[in-house]
Parts: sequence; C-alpha cells; structure tokens
Amino acid sequence: MLDLNFPEYDFRVRHEGHQSFIFDSIRKRYVTLTPEEWVRQHWLRYLVEEKKYPRSLIAVEMSLRVNRLARRCDIVVHDKSGIPRLIVECKSIDIKISQSVFDQIARYNLSLKVKYLVVSNGRASYCCSIDFEKQNYTFLPDLPDSSQIAGN
Repeated sequence: MLDLNFPEYDFRVRHEGHQSFIFDSIRKRYVTLTPEEWVRQHWLRYLVEEKKYPRSLIAVEMSLRVNRLARRCDIVVHDKSGIPRLIVECKSIDIKISQSVFDQIARYNLSLKVKYLVVSNGRASYCCSIDFEKQNYTFLPDLPDSSQIAGN
C-alpha cells in the first residue's frame, strides 16, 4: 500500500481474489482494505501503540445523527466515563485536506461536542482543540496524550 507519515506497522492482510482485507484490532475482524481504511488502520495503531490510548475506549465507524441524517465517525475516543473526547476523520491519501473536510468533522461535532478534532489523509494531519465557551479553536502541534483525553 501507500507510504504514510506514520511509524511502520505490521498489519495482517489477506487476499481473496482481487480484493484485499486488513485485520482491524479494535473491531476484531477483517475489513475491506481501501485507501481510506489504510489511513484509518494506521491511525488506530498510532493511537494505541504510540499515544497509549486504551483499545477499550476507541470506537470505529461510530454511528451518529446529524440533522436527522445517519452518519459515521471514522474514529471516536472516549474518556473512562464513556464521554466522547476525540474524533479522527480519515481520508484517502489522494483527498486534499480542505475546508470541506473540516466542515464535515465540525458537523459531526455538533452532536458529540468533543474537545479534540483530527483530520488526516495519512500524509497531512491536523489536530485542533475546541473551546466551546469562547467559540473558537486552536491548532495543536501534536495530538494530546491519552491522559489528557481518556483520563488515564
């Protein structure tokens, strides 16, 4: 697959005919390996292995409602109380991180009201912290560690 700006991870990939599948250690099953899924799996490994987020607090493709429409967040990290604290929106490497991508994750956050948002295409990643009281956001140089989000 494509090189991304992540540490190198060893993934379990299987092939059936012309289709490839990658093992998702959070969902505990093989999923179709698409360019977006490649980015999502790297983010999951990064969250768990580098940032030490507990697997039990991570939801993948979490369903939610936005303006009565069913939507799915790529990755949501909860705190120990089960409150969502971080959304990661993954895009294929060929998708430019643009205002429309930020608009998408902001719409998701209307429902979840998390403090941290990340958008990534695997090569470019942006993390911001939301201040609901001041109604603004700040871009961060790096994703906060698990103790700031999950309460570990």
